Amino acid sequence: MKPKVGFIGLGLMGRPMALNLLKAGYAVTVWNRTRARADDVVAAGATLAATPREAAAGADVVFTIVSDPPAVEAVLWGADGALAGLRKGSVLVDSSTISPDLARRTAAACAERGVEYLDAPVTGGTWGAEKGELVFMVGGEAATLARVEPLIGAMGKRWFLLGPNGAGQTIKLAMNLVLALEVQAFAEALAIVKSAGLAGERLVEVMQSSMGRAPVLDVKAPVMLSGDYKASFPLRLMYKDIALAMDLAGELKLKLPAGTAARDTYGAVRRTSNDDPDYAAVARFWQKG
Repeated sequence: MKPKVGFIGLGLMGRPMALNLLKAGYAVTVWNRTRARADDVVAAGATLAATPREAAAGADVVFTIVSDPPAVEAVLWGADGALAGLRKGSVLVDSSTISPDLARRTAAACAERGVEYLDAPVTGGTWGAEKGELVFMVGGEAATLARVEPLIGAMGKRWFLLGPNGAGQTIKLAMNLVLALEVQAFAEALAIVKSAGLAGERLVEVMQSSMGRAPVLDVKAPVMLSGDYKASFPLRLMYKDIALAMDLAGELKLKLPAGTAARDTYGAVRRTSNDDPDYAAVARFWQKG
């Protein structure tokens, strides 16, 4: 018999992830802070819970994917939080991007309740979530991962067990810092090219045919050339991830000059943007007028 699933968080990533679990034949109970965002998932066959605790109460496996550490703390430890509903022997998989320290604290809280825990942040963007082609970065026990691999396989194409609890979050923060720097570097290069009166497309075609090629630019370069920054991965969340990476670097007593510059640049664009753009909108930092 397939395990019953609780799913908490139906944002840009969570909604298609939950839909893919339903398509794979799992019974899914969902909760989202903004109830209306659950409507199409419920229409597809999910059961709507009134609280995170209710979403967790009948589940064998609970997935959470919410925006930031305070949101994770709210849905787990808050009033009617999921931790109070988790039953002994169940598994909590958190696919939010948070600090490694919070992941370890969550693991300890689960262990006290006889619950297994994985930190399993994802990458792949909304298109990967919709296609069921996400990549999961997992921290925790191999036996726990083995229990939930069929569910992860319904949402992702690859998953990596990277170490103990907190390892998944560490790798995710490091990887997102690389992505942020790659996109910012391209934005700076694009500013040079455009200021010199040349078409940005010329830069892209040469870069993507050279050692400078970056797969992230297959997705982000067209967005930056068009200036249409509809969010696939919002800049506010990339800024949050950069800040978490820099906090972790501070804990490890590491100086990251490029990371510091990225935090400043993304932060400046975040403060001056009146919309909720994709992180490719870092290119706005160099726009004139």
